[in-house]
Amino acid sequence: MLKVDQLDVSIGSVEILRGVSFELPTGSMTGLIGRNGAGKTTLMRSIMGLLTPSKGSISFDGQDLVSVPTHLRNPMGIGFMPEERRLIPDLTVEENLLVPAWAVNAPDADERLRKVYTMIPELVEFGPRKGLQLSGGQQKLAAMGRALMYGHKLLLLDEPFEGVAPALAKRLVQVASGLKAEGLTVLLSESDLQHSESMIDGILSIDRGVLQRTR
Repeated sequence: MLKVDQLDVSIGSVEILRGVSFELPTGSMTGLIGRNGAGKTTLMRSIMGLLTPSKGSISFDGQDLVSVPTHLRNPMGIGFMPEERRLIPDLTVEENLLVPAWAVNAPDADERLRKVYTMIPELVEFGPRKGLQLSGGQQKLAAMGRALMYGHKLLLLDEPFEGVAPALAKRLVQVASGLKAEGLTVLLSESDLQHSESMIDGILSIDRGVLQRTR
């Protein structure tokens, strides 16, 4: 599904990722574990095309991803849930969910929205509310739903449980656990295995931009 080979990424003059290599099997859920500043977000942003590698390759379903423009990676079936959620505060939750589909004039936007509502029923209730009216945990659910609008093959979840009240963290774990049943390949980052240990198939450990597979 996803193959990263000898990836180097710098931000300005600072080298963040060094020689990162791994593969994600189709339908697997893999934990990307590391402390803050280890390189987890940089790796996910590089896969999404928000950062450009200085060296190495990224392939998705056998296709070179580095050469694909950022705005065309969503339609390939890749969804990204950023740690900071990035909801547009003055849009309703439903409008936030639809933004990825609007960006590419998707003809099946309503169908995709119905599927997201099936997977995360709470979003039906949240739908008419403005993004700024949601709690932090509710915003995380909405951000996960937005990622699922196009992430029907590969889903990147950056710190989905960080800063969330225990009850909503538990709900997010339930939603994340159900993604494998949908056949999705998931890369999920955390600072530790507090929430994800019971549901992941493999562990990638990252420290100071260097990655190793520990399980």
